[in-house]
Amino acid sequence: MLPNSARIKSSSEFATATKLGRRITGTSLIGYLYSANNNQPAKLGLIVGKSVGNSVVRHRIARQIRHAVREKLNQLPNGTLLVVRAMKKPENAFYETESLLEKVSKKSEQVNA
Repeated sequence: MLPNSARIKSSSEFATATKLGRRITGTSLIGYLYSANNNQPAKLGLIVGKSVGNSVVRHRIARQIRHAVREKLNQLPNGTLLVVRAMKKPENAFYETESLLEKVSKKSEQVNA
């Protein structure tokens, strides 16, 4: 479970990350990475729509994504907003999220360089 301070809750933060952030695509997941210059810890937001599946499937995917991101969220720079959107049901959300995070870390290094 992610701490309360590591979650994106406001719609304005979701909109900022999805509209202004860099887009990173995976097989069935899309990541939006937005870096703000502030001292707040990195935050994660999830978008898992009804097109992915029923409630049980959506919540399972969300748990797998949260579990994959939990350890690596503190490696992102402060002020980073990361939104992960599931576009279709992934075969294994955990491993797809890990591969997406590898791409995200490469993009964040390019942004900070």
